[in-house]
Amino acid sequence: MLLLLVKRFAMMVAIMLVVSILLFLLLELDPEGVAVKVLGPYTSVEQRMLWLEQNGYNEAAWLRYIGWLGNLLQGDFGDSIKYKAPVSDILWSRLANTGILGLATFGVMIPLSLALGVLAGMREGSWLDRSISVTSIVTTSVPEFASAVLLVFLFVFHLGWLPGTSGMADGFSWIELVLPVLVLVLYDFGYVARMTRASMAEVMQTPYIRTAILKGLPYKRVIMRHALRNALIAPFTVIMLQINWLLSGVIVVEFAFSYKGFGALLLDASLNDDIFLIQACAMVAVFVAVATQTLADIGYTYLNPRIRFS
Repeated sequence: MLLLLVKRFAMMVAIMLVVSILLFLLLELDPEGVAVKVLGPYTSVEQRMLWLEQNGYNEAAWLRYIGWLGNLLQGDFGDSIKYKAPVSDILWSRLANTGILGLATFGVMIPLSLALGVLAGMREGSWLDRSISVTSIVTTSVPEFASAVLLVFLFVFHLGWLPGTSGMADGFSWIELVLPVLVLVLYDFGYVARMTRASMAEVMQTPYIRTAILKGLPYKRVIMRHALRNALIAPFTVIMLQINWLLSGVIVVEFAFSYKGFGALLLDASLNDDIFLIQACAMVAVFVAVATQTLADIGYTYLNPRIRFS
């Protein structure tokens, strides 16, 4: 187990290093382009040259990369062009907001999708299976912006039960999280439920499950101790991937409800050519993606002992 952790950590570090090099080459290799983004297109050549000299952009590219990487490791991402403040002061609060949104979404979506997927897989071909499958396909087929508009019309304008925005202007409010969480749950739970259903249906057809049932073991024990554990391997992968989607793929939802999260911050950085903010968001998103996949690999060893000893 320790060897597995070391290998996964080494792979994680290697991937992050490669991504940092690519990111540097894309955004930092052209010093004059960086100066134009930071100072603006109407500055003089002399102003740009002075800024480049003051910020060390006249050094060799590999020296600049080492210095840039060192600053990243210390949490120094530079100053945001749009917000005129250190990137770290903006980034972590936005990341925390998206974390709250993600936890609330997961808290509803995971139990709901796993329960429905297991029920459908246990009764493959029944009316319950077909009902859950149709519902999952319909909700997953509707994009977030469409469901957001529909839910706003229903709960904000028609019923008047919920606020239409989630800007948290008067401080944190759970009621303002309801609509964004509902949109995300409706869009994503069907995908996880379908994966769980397919995995559970396959496990229920395996010889060892049939043998256990024929030998008279309690049905609940067969499901909970044998079938469910193996059926969760595929959904576990999907669930871990949803963390990456919730981090940077909720741009539409955060923008629609004016929620100040990581996705909205990434959109602002892209629209305003905020180079240092883009760098920080990209590195954080890649770190979360690599970390979640590392956790998924480790989680396999607990769900399937054959992987542990292979």
